[in-house]
Amino acid sequence: MAQTAKRDVPLSDFPVGGPQDLFYSRKNTKDLPTIVRGEGIYLWNDSGDRFIDVSSGAIVSNIGQGNERVLRAMYEQGKKLSFSYVRVSRHEPNAELSRRVATLAGPGFERCHFTSGGSEANEMAIKFCRQYAFAKGMHQKTRVISCMPSYHGGTLGTIAITGDLDFAPVYGDMVQFSEKIPTPFTYRRPDGTSVVQYAMQCAQALEEAILRLGPENTLCFIFEPIGGLSTGANVPPPEYFGEIRRICTKYGVFLIFDEVMCGAGRTGKFLANSHWPAAKPDLVVLAKGLAAGYTPLGAVLAPATLVDELAGLTGFNLAHTYNANPITCAGACAVIDETIENDIIGNASRVGSYLLERLLDLKERSPIIGDVRGKGMLTAVEMVRNKETREMLPPEMTAADRVRQIGMKHGLLIYARRTSGGRFGEWFMTAPPLTMTAAQVDDMMERLEITLTEFTEELHRAGAL
Repeated sequence: MAQTAKRDVPLSDFPVGGPQDLFYSRKNTKDLPTIVRGEGIYLWNDSGDRFIDVSSGAIVSNIGQGNERVLRAMYEQGKKLSFSYVRVSRHEPNAELSRRVATLAGPGFERCHFTSGGSEANEMAIKFCRQYAFAKGMHQKTRVISCMPSYHGGTLGTIAITGDLDFAPVYGDMVQFSEKIPTPFTYRRPDGTSVVQYAMQCAQALEEAILRLGPENTLCFIFEPIGGLSTGANVPPPEYFGEIRRICTKYGVFLIFDEVMCGAGRTGKFLANSHWPAAKPDLVVLAKGLAAGYTPLGAVLAPATLVDELAGLTGFNLAHTYNANPITCAGACAVIDETIENDIIGNASRVGSYLLERLLDLKERSPIIGDVRGKGMLTAVEMVRNKETREMLPPEMTAADRVRQIGMKHGLLIYARRTSGGRFGEWFMTAPPLTMTAAQVDDMMERLEITLTEFTEELHRAGAL
């Protein structure tokens, strides 16, 4: 087990420069390890301690660390062409990556617009919808609907559509927040309602919001089909997807699926929406696992009919400097090659099922695991004070952060954070690289059980259980 000492490094040690976490709260970053090396599912700190990357960083490292094929592809591309601006020239890596992504995505997603990350891609998707509506004479279509809670990015535009109550006091005077409807939680739902009943109530809230805003004013509904950190890998029932598709079609509202976390193979299919083929969205947003952390990359997937129609009208008049960078595209092509040739998406499905089975088994033995949920290699564990009543743990116990800290002692790096101040629950993500084996799952689960047992003992000593 790793024994990582806490390091409360004084700010005076960094008079100039310093690590990125200097911008974050000191109470949450004083014990962060300094990672110096990665290989496969493992990371090492500057003391030589090895950690299992339980959450793939921030649900990013789909194919693990140190993949020679990807690194070689980026190096070779850099020697030939390191940069080409998409508004003045074309390059082959862009066309090739677009072809591969569109082929994997299937009919209805023939066009790909590449960006520098998920926040930018979500903004691009909404801007595409807006420019299309404007070009078609629907100038009043400006309103966006999203869920509470949700997460769609950290730019001002995506903060406006993100469902996080902590953002409102800070940014409320700067942006127009989107209309929010309830997330169709499967665990934290009103007493006396089934999963399907509550999900359909949430879908009804979408229709009510469209009617309240006016269909003629409503541009799009953006939704995470399988949640990330904002909902702890929440997976709504199939009925919900069919209903939101029906509603959006009925009122002429674009349906955007934010698959920044759940896309690119993580749930056992290249696109998460493929689990519900009757509810295909109009646009899909990808990032994170698409380039697997080797380089920043996001993408908007759209049907050729819409893209080509807009191109014949005004065109999509927006680009960023690093959109479809040649080195980035070459690296992402290599990530896709590695993924397909080694059946990594199939492994995500098979080993993901085993991981879920092991987590559910641990839930039965642990007094603080209230729920385990997810699909494929995107799963989460929700912690509670009372499993019968679903009562949340006291906020002063900082459960998410304590599990992260204790996990480091036992060789685990865990992505856990209280979203919306913990108002919707407290969980951590178990979303390791898609290359993980069943034996590595067993090792991770042994360490995780020790971690949760130690935290449970802390809760007992504090009188919180």
